[in-house]
Amino acid sequence: MGFKRVYLLGFMGCGKSTVGKSLAKAIKWDFIDLDDFIEKKSGISIPDIFATHGEAYFRQLESTAVAETTSMKNVIIATGGGAPCFQKNMEAMNQAGLTIYLQLSAEGLRDRLKSGKTNRPLISNKSDNELLEFIKEKLAEREPHYKLAKVTADATAVGPQTYINILKSYQTIK
Repeated sequence: MGFKRVYLLGFMGCGKSTVGKSLAKAIKWDFIDLDDFIEKKSGISIPDIFATHGEAYFRQLESTAVAETTSMKNVIIATGGGAPCFQKNMEAMNQAGLTIYLQLSAEGLRDRLKSGKTNRPLISNKSDNELLEFIKEKLAEREPHYKLAKVTADATAVGPQTYINILKSYQTIK
């Protein structure tokens, strides 16, 4: 029996949304960016949620959103970078579908993130050096959760074919 949902996880900037959109289009599944899903449900942007209500409130919204996705079918879900690390989100995702960790080095993540820092509340005020140290610290905290994914994939892979092959190996698509 194949999976009906695929969760892409990893640190911010690893390419979850880019890969997710490309993969969903290639296999004709729906795509959900969990942060966008949260914003639509709450009626407030992620940066505003953090600023107004704090991270703990955001993590509760995130956990509720993960729970909602577990009954969806034929969907690729790009999670937020912290989603697998809080509540029982990783357990829920592993039970509900195929989880794929998009792995990238701290330096690679910094290079991808430094131009778009203002849109990301956890890194918006950091210099490039502070950003790299932040990534290394957070990656050390989060990677044990990420590594609970059923598959670890190289986030430098370009195009959907690498991920299609992963799905086929798990009999996700026919």
